Amino acid sequence: MLGHPQLSRMRLGRTLLFTAGAVVALSLGTTLGDVHGHLLRQKLFAWIGAAAFLAFAVLAVRSVTAEVSRVVTPRAGTSAASALGVLVTFVGYVVAVFVGLDILAVQVQHLLVGGALTGVVLGIALQQVLGNVFAGLVLLFVRPFAVGDHIFIRSGSLNGPLDGVVTGIGLTYVTLESDGLPLNIPNSAMLASAVGPWRGDAAQRAETASPPSSAPATDPGAPVPGPE
Repeated sequence: MLGHPQLSRMRLGRTLLFTAGAVVALSLGTTLGDVHGHLLRQKLFAWIGAAAFLAFAVLAVRSVTAEVSRVVTPRAGTSAASALGVLVTFVGYVVAVFVGLDILAVQVQHLLVGGALTGVVLGIALQQVLGNVFAGLVLLFVRPFAVGDHIFIRSGSLNGPLDGVVTGIGLTYVTLESDGLPLNIPNSAMLASAVGPWRGDAAQRAETASPPSSAPATDPGAPVPGPE
């Protein structure tokens, strides 16, 4: 039976093999092929190169997605790994389709312009959601905390200090079990908060919740000055 290092090397080698196949197919399709050429050989090279590129690209995207899910699952849980896998698959397939169309000399400028305008509109409409998604990606890879950690959160936007056990890290929310109740905190708020380990006593929350007084301390045994 193969060990974990051998399996990791096999998966990496398979991903590199699929990527190299896609690069070779792209090179042959663009240099030797021409879908609008006069020779049948040029058209065949273009169509075969595009088909081979799409096949290798799909295999490479699937391999990368499986590797990303394998790495993210122990860190953030199955739900976050599935969501990130869907995102990687979508981006990879979109890139593969556009490159395949370019090999076949399909005019994609109009599609890109329309996609850019649509992206601007969607970006404005989904600004908060996209902010949480990018913050979730940062949390997944930087790992200031992991699932199962009992953490302490200090944030003014969350209305005071909080503490609880992290039960899930998704692309939009961090699920925290606080006082026996589940609490979904947006990733952008978590990224902008001060987060640290919970010491296990209520004094940590109390000393953070009540700022020190600016009035000078007085000695209770000191005599009270009388009237002049």
